[in-house]
Amino acid sequence: MKPDQNVDLNTLSTLPTIAHRGKSSLREMLETHVARFAELQEAMYAESRQALLLVFQGMDASGKDSTIKHVTTGVNPQGFRVSNFRQPTYKDMEYSYLHRHWMTLPERGRIGIFNRSHYEEVVTLRVNPDLLAGRKLPPRRIDDGFWEERLRDIVAFERHLGRNGTTIVKFFLNISKKEQRTRLLERLNDPTKHWKFDPADLEARSRWNDYLKAYESAFAVTSTKQAPWYIIPGDNKPAMRVLVAAIIVETLAGMKPRYPEPDAALLRSIKSARKALA
Repeated sequence: MKPDQNVDLNTLSTLPTIAHRGKSSLREMLETHVARFAELQEAMYAESRQALLLVFQGMDASGKDSTIKHVTTGVNPQGFRVSNFRQPTYKDMEYSYLHRHWMTLPERGRIGIFNRSHYEEVVTLRVNPDLLAGRKLPPRRIDDGFWEERLRDIVAFERHLGRNGTTIVKFFLNISKKEQRTRLLERLNDPTKHWKFDPADLEARSRWNDYLKAYESAFAVTSTKQAPWYIIPGDNKPAMRVLVAAIIVETLAGMKPRYPEPDAALLRSIKSARKALA
């Protein structure tokens, strides 16, 4: 999404155009992107001067967990960390809503992955404003102005990170309501997936359009040049993963990570070490 662009999620296709290529072809494409991802990540880790933050949002059952798993397979686990943000704890609510996200940002040289993120505070809470009661906020009117302030705070937060060497890429995995139904039924019918089911998923599903509207409002303000949103058609998981991996590789390549050049002292040490080992 371009900065200040408005979008109607109901009008966007949820089926990736590359889905017709078949699972085998898509698997090969993903493997190619992941291999390049690993190469670039290794260089960034060695360079240790910049960081990458990947944000994943989407409706329930949109495939966030599996996408993160597949696009990071083969990447050095020392170089990235996944943070899963569920309902905040009592302690979390003693601070600004950005606090727990700030505390898990990636260090220089590393990749941070937010599975859900600070955007829950301007989507889920906007749809369910009664949840704000537990945040212990100063008394004020909860209106459109309140949410606009929060969105501007997020833009400032992300701009600050960008100025300090963290590149941010945000993915919204866009599935259809029909596809969500299929995936939720799979969870209910497969005992190994029962742990994923949350009765709250059905309540959120009943307010589908409210959630989409909240996301649209957030995208229009927070998709910026330094922290863009990508809306990924998500009804075909293999194709969705290829698209996400391709964008990550393109972003990392644009960051131009380089292995550090040894200084004169290190070159002398290398020369001596070669002699000692010869």
